[in-house]
Amino acid sequence: MIDDVILGILMEGPMSGYDIKRTIDQSVGFFYSASFGSLYPALKRLDEQKLIEGEETGSSKNKKLYTLRPEGRDRFLAWLAEPLTRARNEHMLKIFFYDYLNAELRRGRLQSFSGQLQGELHHLRAVQEIVDRETEELEDPGAYAHRLSVLTYGLRSLETVLNWVQDLQQLPVNQPSKGTDES
Repeated sequence: MIDDVILGILMEGPMSGYDIKRTIDQSVGFFYSASFGSLYPALKRLDEQKLIEGEETGSSKNKKLYTLRPEGRDRFLAWLAEPLTRARNEHMLKIFFYDYLNAELRRGRLQSFSGQLQGELHHLRAVQEIVDRETEELEDPGAYAHRLSVLTYGLRSLETVLNWVQDLQQLPVNQPSKGTDES
């Protein structure tokens, strides 16, 4: 998936690997993350596949500027046109099995997860305030409707998951089901 994300980011224009990582973190970073350890091998692979072109900038940092080739644009648009699917949510899978977890550990994990969600929600609300101000200055905000809708989705999704986890924290504290490790 990182290949397609990189191609999509490069639709905006040429960027260095650092710029691509920063753009990922500042745009889709709420629901997708990429490390430099996965980014640079993907850039190399995409360059070898002739989907992007990496050009040395001549700076002392051996910095390359990556540009999307027409073949890369075509591949990205083909991926983008595929039917939508839902990603896996590990927290849902784990919580499904939480009846097997020690009650104290379960309570602690839910409390920690709730705090994490609250922090993410606070951060996303701050991003929303910034985006709202910047959107007012755009000549054609409608050109960014789908990007902005992802932020709305993120806020609503986080609020829903946080409410659900807080409801879970109110459930009666039961000991793990039979045949489980108490740890």
